[in-house]
Amino acid sequence: MIRLFAAIEVPELIGRDLARLQTGLPRARWRPLEALHITLRFFGEIDERRADDLDAELARVTSPAFDVVLKGVGEFGEGHMSDAVWAGVEANERLNVLAGRCEAAARRAGLEPSTRAYRPHVTLAYLRGSPTDRVAGWIRTHNLKTLEPFRVSRFGLYSSRLGQGGSTYTLEREYLIG
Repeated sequence: MIRLFAAIEVPELIGRDLARLQTGLPRARWRPLEALHITLRFFGEIDERRADDLDAELARVTSPAFDVVLKGVGEFGEGHMSDAVWAGVEANERLNVLAGRCEAAARRAGLEPSTRAYRPHVTLAYLRGSPTDRVAGWIRTHNLKTLEPFRVSRFGLYSSRLGQGGSTYTLEREYLIG
């Protein structure tokens, strides 16, 4: 079994800009530059044969190249606890279409449909008990941040391995678009 997801890698220059936001929250596990990405579809744990089928279906995905803008920040969580902080993605129809095509590829490969609404973002940190007022303050401080657009001409199939320091990601396959 292998844990997989499709994603767009955040370019190094944009990642360095995001790194400037990665401060000021106690008990935050900030994500390293190589882990910054925009998930298109999380597939979960699948067997090797199904992974090969998924790879073949993702290779058929087409899309014109397009630009993405990271804008604003926010948090995920339930109740009074935040689990993660993220950088937002400005509304982008081409990104939504690409994510939809990755979803269709997953279904053709025999995977169950995703049950989550697509909300593109870049996870900046996972939180473990960060004080709610500090998270709110961090969001207020950075919420107006808008980064330079970057061109998307490829996406990847990544494996994810859970470890004590968080997940590590490996690019398994890359698919060109445009």
